[in-house]
Amino acid sequence: MGEVDVYALRGVDFNLYEGELLVLLGASGSGKSTLLNILGGLDVPTAGTVHYRDHDLTSANDKALTLYRRQHVGFVFQFYNLIPSLTARENVALVTEIADSPMEPAEALGLVGLGDRVDHFPAQLSGGEQQRVAIARAVAKRPEVLLCDEPTGALDWETGRLVLDVIARVNRELGTTTAVITHNVPIARMADRVVRLADGRILEESRNSTRANVEDIRW
Repeated sequence: MGEVDVYALRGVDFNLYEGELLVLLGASGSGKSTLLNILGGLDVPTAGTVHYRDHDLTSANDKALTLYRRQHVGFVFQFYNLIPSLTARENVALVTEIADSPMEPAEALGLVGLGDRVDHFPAQLSGGEQQRVAIARAVAKRPEVLLCDEPTGALDWETGRLVLDVIARVNRELGTTTAVITHNVPIARMADRVVRLADGRILEESRNSTRANVEDIRW
């Protein structure tokens, strides 16, 4: 930006494994979101390489990155990004209409416990329900990878726990490779693997011998 260079990531060497639930843990400014955006094909690195299976994302053009995101990746952000004039069903249908073999919107909403809210507008839903609609939208196209950027950041503890439970259930029942960004250390207990970042670098990686039940997590 102008005359200032910001090194968001520095020499990160990183793998994401099929079917795992990964937590990327670190304070604000540690590089978590940049790493997630690179994994999702939203950003490209200024150096190094990025591969998804046999796809080289480093050399991919905008069209190829768009196809990668459309066909392989689901995104859940801190803020729900729902269209207020559309119902929950219609918000999910925005994705299913461009996917190859999607779920029915009502099926995806049922998966996140909103089968009785399909015709409600965002303004008629709580924050946690809106975030669950966003998760349903992300998983309705059956992505191989689900990337969640601070999915509980705008929620209270109890509501956040419900959202985390939905994410864990999607990973467990659908086998979706899942990466969750957070700065809340206790949330790391729900993961198969934890990667800690600081100042754009990976400080350490660790595995949990047993994933904690979400209802047992406090933060």
